[in-house]
Amino acid sequence: MNDRMRMQMMKRTVWLLLTVAMAAVPAWAGRSCEERPINPQIAQKATELALQAREKLENSGASLALIGRAGQNLSRYGVRYSHFGFVWRDHPKGKWRVVHQLNECGTDRSEIYDEGLANFFMDDLWRMEAVILIPNAQTQERLAGLLAARKHLDFHNAHYSMVAYPYSTRYQNSNQWALEIIAAAGSRDIPVTNREQAQQWLKLAGYQPTELKLDTLTRLGARMTKANVAFDDHPGELRWSDRIRTVTVDSVFSFVQTREPDAKRMVVAQR
Repeated sequence: MNDRMRMQMMKRTVWLLLTVAMAAVPAWAGRSCEERPINPQIAQKATELALQAREKLENSGASLALIGRAGQNLSRYGVRYSHFGFVWRDHPKGKWRVVHQLNECGTDRSEIYDEGLANFFMDDLWRMEAVILIPNAQTQERLAGLLAARKHLDFHNAHYSMVAYPYSTRYQNSNQWALEIIAAAGSRDIPVTNREQAQQWLKLAGYQPTELKLDTLTRLGARMTKANVAFDDHPGELRWSDRIRTVTVDSVFSFVQTREPDAKRMVVAQR
């Protein structure tokens, strides 16, 4: 075997390893780039799940809640739900709507969406299951006030990374955006009107992000092949030890429930 053949084989081996490593990186939330007709069966299941969630919300007496979905299988990371947003209505007879951030079609950009419950579950979920967390009345009121005044847009950074570091403003993932709004609603003594202030408050309040074990090869493969993955916002001492900390649904809900023991958590699954 000559040197040229060895080099070609080496390149193919490296590419294969990077491809496998890239597949191991979680996908938290986003829109598919494929233009596909809506599968009638998926649409029916999504609608049924939305109706079940609406029934739970109506019976709870809440005006606002956090709602999460299981869009991706993240069990290997000890994570059950991949994405969450705020479900609310601005008056008692209004329709329930979900406000959330989504990555745009695998790019490094994101947008804020305001859509119905059925649309929230229409993304061909890995598991037709939702989790609802109803905070106390004061938190509901403060969050609803931020949404009504469109202050939630002040916390949006369109530069997206699915594994954004919780204490950096360089990038943002969907769950991080929602968490920073929760920080704005939770602050009592100091004003929280931007991302920097929200992150400082979260540090003081004791928020604990989820820590993923992602080795160098996995990170390199993801960075080379996915526009919506970046690691340069993570502290070097964490990256070098393969520890990637990011915001997940599970970590946010645990944080809220620790601060508000009376918060009510409900799981809605397909019957």
